[in-house]
Amino acid sequence: MISFDAFLGALFTNPVLLIITVLVAGAIFVNGATDASNAIATAIGTRSIRPNVAVAMGAVCNFVGLIVMTYLSTAVADTIGKMVDFGTDSEAALLALAAAMISIIVWGAVAWRFGIPTSQSHSLIAGLTGAAIAVQGGLAGIHFGEWVKVIYGLIISTGLGFGLGWLFTKIIERVFVGMAYRTANRVFRVGNVLAAIFLALMHGAQDGQKFMSIAMLGVALALGMNGYSDSYPIWIMAFCALAMAIGSGIGGKRIIESVGMNMVKMEKYQGFAASFAASVCLLAATLFGIPVSTTHTNTTAIMGCGAARHLKAVRWNLAGNMVLTWVFTFPGCGLIGFVLAKLFALFV
Repeated sequence: MISFDAFLGALFTNPVLLIITVLVAGAIFVNGATDASNAIATAIGTRSIRPNVAVAMGAVCNFVGLIVMTYLSTAVADTIGKMVDFGTDSEAALLALAAAMISIIVWGAVAWRFGIPTSQSHSLIAGLTGAAIAVQGGLAGIHFGEWVKVIYGLIISTGLGFGLGWLFTKIIERVFVGMAYRTANRVFRVGNVLAAIFLALMHGAQDGQKFMSIAMLGVALALGMNGYSDSYPIWIMAFCALAMAIGSGIGGKRIIESVGMNMVKMEKYQGFAASFAASVCLLAATLFGIPVSTTHTNTTAIMGCGAARHLKAVRWNLAGNMVLTWVFTFPGCGLIGFVLAKLFALFV
């Protein structure tokens, strides 16, 4: 295991390690700005909690979720770490990893600029895949046994997310049909906060592990070790959680507006149903080591909640723009990673 002292000692004497650290931090920052905000978007959108309080709460929960789940299981981190192989040449592997990180940052920044909650999980996978194909000259660098879990994740995040959002909304409407409106709002205001905490914990567990795996890979390669390691020191967890929290705090407003306020006009009980549905999906996926997009899961759960009330309650044009972004993420971000890896290979 790499100690923090060893990392700091090498950071300012090894320019490659410094560059990789900055790029990984940048990718995690973008994840915080575009993905982590989803966990608290519905609680803010339903006016159950103040934005500043929600951001702080989300940051803490992301950190706790990452650390607790990593001690329980590193299944998601292991899946991402084993998904691609950059080869035995550590210099070429580092350049490929740098290309993948830049592709994530570029793709995420463009989506953030237009307030579209792109999936940083899929950006990460696409960027790594494109860079691995470039550096290996073909599909030899792709471990399809691990990569197929992305397909499972798509099914969970879209089908199960939408379905549970719809189902939980219907159950709540049936169970609480006789409750006074003001009383229900008070109950579900608290429920929204609790559900947001649950979802933020699961986001930290899911996305935190994905980027923790990549951070560990970058450090190991830069220090001349044998690439992927399934041993994660606490300082790596803290590094990833902090970068994610800063990204959410600085850049999360646009995504919060798109997801929590603009796509569906939600009552408090719908916000609770959406966050709880998304959390259940993320928990199940995390325990089975399936990389799932928090953005996809939460957004489709919100759509399911809106559709349960009335199909016209969902702004399908905005939802359509999000879906298009998701569809183009794999080829778009993968192509950027591929091209950059090919360019960087010229310097090897």
